[in-house]
Amino acid sequence: MPSTLHNKSILVTGAAKRVGAAIARRLHEAGANLTLHYRSSERDALMLQSELNLQRADSVMLVRADLQEIAGFAQIVKNCVERFGALDALVNNASTFYPTPFGTISAENWNELVGANLKAPLFLAQAAAPYLRKTRGCIVNITDIHAERPLKNYAVYSIAKAGLVGLTKSLARELGPEVRANAVAPGPIAWPEDGSFDEATRARVISHTLLKRIGEPDDIARAVYYLVAEAPYVTGQIIAVDGGRSVNL
Repeated sequence: MPSTLHNKSILVTGAAKRVGAAIARRLHEAGANLTLHYRSSERDALMLQSELNLQRADSVMLVRADLQEIAGFAQIVKNCVERFGALDALVNNASTFYPTPFGTISAENWNELVGANLKAPLFLAQAAAPYLRKTRGCIVNITDIHAERPLKNYAVYSIAKAGLVGLTKSLARELGPEVRANAVAPGPIAWPEDGSFDEATRARVISHTLLKRIGEPDDIARAVYYLVAEAPYVTGQIIAVDGGRSVNL
């Protein structure tokens, strides 16, 4: 890959593993310096940092934070800028996902799911905006195809991701023309780690895709790379990367 992001500075949340790590690897391969956020996956984060810094010394910094604590966001962004000299892109990848069957939804469920999937991206974008304006940078949010077609038993998660779609379009209006804001909406890419999707559920999901297979984390990473590096005239858009599932639900 050409070094299209040479010396660009990018903050990626939820970057220690799975889709976040794939995004980090692809952006780093293109030459970016990375600030990688994690909350509890310290071992994975340290391994990823070591891997990438071996490829290019001192190119990756880690930041540990609970994204429910918005008071610390300004410092996260400031640390990134102080380390790498600027901020060129923010990738809001961190997410919380679990079922909330209707009739059992609690205020804690609401605060956790909306906090991670909508509130944190909003306030991180707000903290990052002054720096992104200086670099004519961009924001990429990771939404979900279920923002438009809610997933049964996941009402609060679906609501939060629908809000993130609205936030993406709002940010495009609020921050243009200096800053672009877009989103990637994954379909079946990585199954939940809690085992909540059994084999029958997985087979049903795959059957609803037009490509009849699950995707890979790098499919999302490629779309993020496009929006960061190769889409200077794209803003306010949501790109579904779902094997056609959103067409066939």
